[in-house]
Amino acid sequence: MKIRIKGNALRYRLTRSDIATLAQEGYLEERTTFSGQSLVYAISITTDERLSAKYVNNTITLYVSSGMITELAVTERVGFEDKTTDLHLLVEKDFTCLDTVEEDQSDNYPNPLAAEAD
Repeated sequence: MKIRIKGNALRYRLTRSDIATLAQEGYLEERTTFSGQSLVYAISITTDERLSAKYVNNTITLYVSSGMITELAVTERVGFEDKTTDLHLLVEKDFTCLDTVEEDQSDNYPNPLAAEAD
C-alpha cells in the first residue's frame, strides 16, 4: 500500500495482496518512522458507502466500504474517489510502472497502457 498526499488530496494505491488482505481481514496498515516517531497510514472497511478519512494520533485512516473492495478485487474497476468534502479522497489499484523503477512491482496490477507502449 502506498499513499500520496498533495495539498488537500489523499490517494491510496493498493496491490493485489493489499486488496486480498482488506477483503479477508477488513484492515491494513503501514508505517513510516521519523526519528523514533511513526506516521501510520491505514485503510479500514466501513459500512458507509462513501470514502472518508480521519487523522488521529499520528494515524491517517481511509475508510472504504466492503463493496468497493470486492469490486476492486473481482472487476476491472480501477478505483473510487470522493470529492464531497474539502479533502479529495481516492483509492485505486497500484499498476506497474511503464518506466524502469527500483521498487518490487511483482504484486502490482498489470498496467493497461503497457500494450500501447510496445
